[in-house]
Amino acid sequence: KRNATYTCAGCGNPLFLASQKYDSGTGWPSFWDVADSHAVEQTVHPIYLFPDFRTREVRCRQCGSHLGHVFGDGPDPTGRRYCINGVSLNF
Repeated sequence: KRNATYTCAGCGNPLFLASQKYDSGTGWPSFWDVADSHAVEQTVHPIYLFPDFRTREVRCRQCGSHLGHVFGDGPDPTGRRYCINGVSLNF
C-alpha cells in the first residue's frame, strides 16, 4: 500500500490514510478508520434507510461536504466501514 493521504475534494482537509483503505467488495472506496478523529463529523441521528441502525452520514468537519456513510460491519481493529463517495476525495 502507498503511504499517502486522501483529502476532501472540497477543501483539502486530510481525511483517510491509504494504509486504512481496504476492499469491502462494495465498489466504493472503503476505510476502516479516519486519518484523525477530528477530520470528519457524523450525523447524530441514524439513517433508517439502512438495516444497520448504527449507520451514520459522514461529512468533512472543515467544510461540511457529504463524504458517504459509516457502517458497523467493517474489519478489525475498529469494526467500522467508512463507505466513501470517490468524487469527494483527492489522493
